[in-house]
Amino acid sequence: MNTAEFKRKSWWQRHRKWLISSIFTILGLIAIFNLGMSPTAANITKAYTDTALYKDALAKVRENDSVIAIIGTIEPINKLAILEGAVEYAKDNSYVRSSIRIIGSKGKARMDFKADKLNNYWNYTRIQVRIKQPKDKQQTIVIVSE
Repeated sequence: MNTAEFKRKSWWQRHRKWLISSIFTILGLIAIFNLGMSPTAANITKAYTDTALYKDALAKVRENDSVIAIIGTIEPINKLAILEGAVEYAKDNSYVRSSIRIIGSKGKARMDFKADKLNNYWNYTRIQVRIKQPKDKQQTIVIVSE
């Protein structure tokens, strides 16, 4: 018998195909995450840290008798609701458009708003509440219009 037939291949020779493909896959995922998710992640982070943005909008919604009559007493917005929502900043972070869920004692809704930042305060140009539950009272109530 020939001893060359039984000679074992080195670790690199045995594993190079999956190692190289794994490295390229990881690098590709990192590139996709950094290029595709970065603006979204940055917007959510800004919204997550700017609590006044949502609290002020929610205060205006709580003043509306029609909304209160349908969904009841509105709970404070928690951080998870911000992460579940949609947010988009523009104009050097001085304009925001967002949609977030709100929960009342009698139902659920989504609050959509647009706001401009003037002198470190948010000026809401549009706030509307889309009633989701109860199903028989689904509607959109405009709180602030452009």
